[in-house]
Amino acid sequence: MSAESATPDLFRPAPRPDGKLRAFLRLVMIEHSVFALPFAYIAALTAMFRDNGEVHWGVLLLVTVAMVGLRTFAMACNRIIDREIDARNPRTAGRELVTGALSVRTAWTGALIALVVFLGAAALLNPLCLALAPIAVVPMVVYPYGKRFTNFPHAILGLAQAMGPIGAWLAVTGTWSWDAVVLGLAVGIWIGGFDLIFGCQDVAADRAHGVKSVPARFGIPAALYGARGSHLVTTGLLFWYGAATHAGPFWWIGLTIVACAFLYEHSIVKPHDLSRLNRAFFTVNGVIGITLFVFALCDLIARGLGA
Repeated sequence: MSAESATPDLFRPAPRPDGKLRAFLRLVMIEHSVFALPFAYIAALTAMFRDNGEVHWGVLLLVTVAMVGLRTFAMACNRIIDREIDARNPRTAGRELVTGALSVRTAWTGALIALVVFLGAAALLNPLCLALAPIAVVPMVVYPYGKRFTNFPHAILGLAQAMGPIGAWLAVTGTWSWDAVVLGLAVGIWIGGFDLIFGCQDVAADRAHGVKSVPARFGIPAALYGARGSHLVTTGLLFWYGAATHAGPFWWIGLTIVACAFLYEHSIVKPHDLSRLNRAFFTVNGVIGITLFVFALCDLIARGLGA
């Protein structure tokens, strides 16, 4: 055996390290913006339809920037604050801050840049959005600490996510809307519900290390029943929103598809079988947001929304 074959790593080119930007985007799972953005667009476009029936593309762009900036900040904070918990959980031990693929300093830098982007977009939208921006930031930071002091951190996450549609409506009109609150509650309860499902896979690690959650405290069956109840309430709130905004047939078709997606999601995740949990969490919930947005957009166009 040659020296080269015996010690191949000495003769191979060193692997090219990932760029910091790529590692940061992987850390914050930037692609998961698809869960919240569609509902912000529904709120913004409905507000534009009511305002003058035309899409304000500049405002829609700023809403997108604000949403992605705030979500990126929230995810980065979550990963930074939870890095020690992640290191003790086999499922999360490969995350970038645990393995050293990304430094904590770089993660904080990215988080602060995202926060500045969010605040800048809010300032460009209108004074009310800027004034209320700190209120949107607070639950994003509190959520990762929630699992240290309450068995219901999912509710904090839901509260944080509920602000998206409300903020998007405020961005367009500069005024409060209870219709936007109904849609925000639907989004918050929806996301809180699927966080209950997602938390089921960490029950053993959470109990071993004192991490609090509904699945860890009350068991997987209770968490799944809670998720079902949450998604039933979500469906009811989306029905309420459609009625309050005088939605047309396209909205109701989309809502019917969403209800079927919820039924499918809960049919594939069982207390004794979590093997399809990722399909329920990532695929189905992504489909729910995009489907409802597409049908809401079709409904608004059919009712006269113009570019």
